[in-house]
Amino acid sequence: MKRVGRKVLGGLMALALLGGAGSLPVSAVSADELTAKAAVLMEEGTGQVLFQKNAHEARPIASVTKVMTLLLIMEEIDSGRLSLTDTVTASAHAAGMGGSDIWLKEGETMTVDDMLKAVVIMSANDAAVALGEKIAGSEEAFVQRMNERAKELGMNDTVFKNCCGLDEEGHVSSAYDVALMSRELIRHETIFRYTTTWMDSVRDGATQLVNTNRLIRTYTGITGLKTGTTSQAGSCITATAQRDGMTLIAVVLGAETSALRFSEAATLLDTGFAGWSTVQPEIADVGSLPVTGGMESEVALKVEACPPLLIEKGRDEELKQTVNLPESIPAPVDTKTILGSVTITLGETELVSLPVYAAREIEAVSWDKIFFLLLENLGTF
Repeated sequence: MKRVGRKVLGGLMALALLGGAGSLPVSAVSADELTAKAAVLMEEGTGQVLFQKNAHEARPIASVTKVMTLLLIMEEIDSGRLSLTDTVTASAHAAGMGGSDIWLKEGETMTVDDMLKAVVIMSANDAAVALGEKIAGSEEAFVQRMNERAKELGMNDTVFKNCCGLDEEGHVSSAYDVALMSRELIRHETIFRYTTTWMDSVRDGATQLVNTNRLIRTYTGITGLKTGTTSQAGSCITATAQRDGMTLIAVVLGAETSALRFSEAATLLDTGFAGWSTVQPEIADVGSLPVTGGMESEVALKVEACPPLLIEKGRDEELKQTVNLPESIPAPVDTKTILGSVTITLGETELVSLPVYAAREIEAVSWDKIFFLLLENLGTF
């Protein structure tokens, strides 16, 4: 099937979004203020969507496709099945990709490290295909793995037909799905070695690489992630940034110009950082519970640490903890049974419910155990 090559779009325009949100962590920013066809702003830790416009609209995503390609590569590296020092040989198929590339020649070899530089920094289609073939044997087999991984991540709007993002009939994803796979990719911290690099080179300095993501130089806290542009997809980006311990993912698809994708992604990130923060409340001591019919009359309780919570800035003092426990529990008591909960609320909204467990096991009372306990006590006199 014929693939349409990369078309670079130009232009410049600034855009500003209004802040504001209700009691639920969903942004009140109007979708009409974005010119891009689709967009999502997601908080990485919770996966909460703070803003969305046509979030599940299936559309071409250009080289943002490479986020899934890179995810599979990172998983191979972290599992030990692939090393950055391994060599990759370009096939005729990989060398013939066209579009954005580093002009690989059939039979040319590079390390995985250099191929990754080319894919992330220069968005090289030929390097992406070469890496896919290295892992799965062929681009077709690699794309099958991409689709399988997409299903595992709940990317219900996505069908991959290639691993580089060239326009192809039926090759689609959505802003929400792009956020999902971006969230998964940035859990592999090795990727930041490449996504935060502005300039590098391969072929012993003969081929210079300049990052296609302009936000690397202009946005405070930026960590990546991937741009993409084709005639059908328009200008696209998934941008990740971290400030004050909170990571945001801004996805912009179908912007009219390259400049707009950067400005709208930056504005989404600004909106998120200005309006939201993550907090990790310290859980109060839940004490103990009376035990009926046990070898001991009470048992100490424990509760898991609270995960980071996403809330609107300035509302920390409104968080409320409620302990929900029975009056007593019957023996035997184990440490795996949920005995109650600690709920944390913000206004009328429950943010999290943490299970409460016994801190240790308590045996049920029996005459044999009482008899041996008496003997032990007698031995102390």
